[in-house]
Amino acid sequence: MVGVLSNKVGRDELKPGDHIYSWRSAYLYSHHGIYIGDEKVVHFTRAAGQEIGTGTVLDLILLSSSPTTHAADTCDRCAATRDQHQPELRNGSDGSAGGGVIISCLDCFLDGGNLYLFTYNVSPAFFLAKARGGTCTLARSDLPELVVHRALFLLTRGFGAYCLFKNNCEDFAIYCKTGLLVETAFSVGRSGQLTSITAAISAVASSPLRFLTTSAGGLAIVTTSMYCMGRYVADIGVRRDVLKVPVERLVEHVRISAEEAPSVSASAAASPLGTTERS
Repeated sequence: MVGVLSNKVGRDELKPGDHIYSWRSAYLYSHHGIYIGDEKVVHFTRAAGQEIGTGTVLDLILLSSSPTTHAADTCDRCAATRDQHQPELRNGSDGSAGGGVIISCLDCFLDGGNLYLFTYNVSPAFFLAKARGGTCTLARSDLPELVVHRALFLLTRGFGAYCLFKNNCEDFAIYCKTGLLVETAFSVGRSGQLTSITAAISAVASSPLRFLTTSAGGLAIVTTSMYCMGRYVADIGVRRDVLKVPVERLVEHVRISAEEAPSVSASAAASPLGTTERS
């Protein structure tokens, strides 16, 4: 039963189209995916064959963000599932065409961890009560049938290049649930885990309000308030820099964004504020 204290659920509570996750490395971070039914999960990793690690210096302290390659390779259910949904990956294909979007059985996705349900359309009070990011959002979910369609569509077409800070497994799951993409190039993606970290850093290091109090209690109140505000304004359900993109146009959208990135960066560098104006 999902509540303020825990999002842990049982397997018998799952429904196709659910956004699920499992904590990794002693609850340091979580791995997200879309449950499509029949004990199968579609999720996003760095790339097929490169599921372990993040591609950053965090690899020095983090373990795998997805099922171990060995476990997935030796699992009969995963092999049968890949043959059914990704026939082009048979006979040792590296899966690069899928861009890191893979399908696994539920056991391999959990990798020994517990099962949690990411919740949508929560109230602001509930959202702020969940102090840990990456567990819920104010955004509304689309119909389960559409969620599963997006996940399976991206399974064979990819979700672009994996980026820990702007395009990770939680971003993938949130897109499948909502169809929303972040429009600006100057912020983190949809991931609640990353926005929580950003909010925490901003609350401690950037708020001028911290100089208004010298007591430990006052500082804690100010920092907590700034942290909550940072999380709230960065949530995908509140942000104004998002747009609805049909999954059939997503690959084209990602390609165009990648081609425009160099010119946007050049414009940002020329601007005194380091940003570009929108008409």
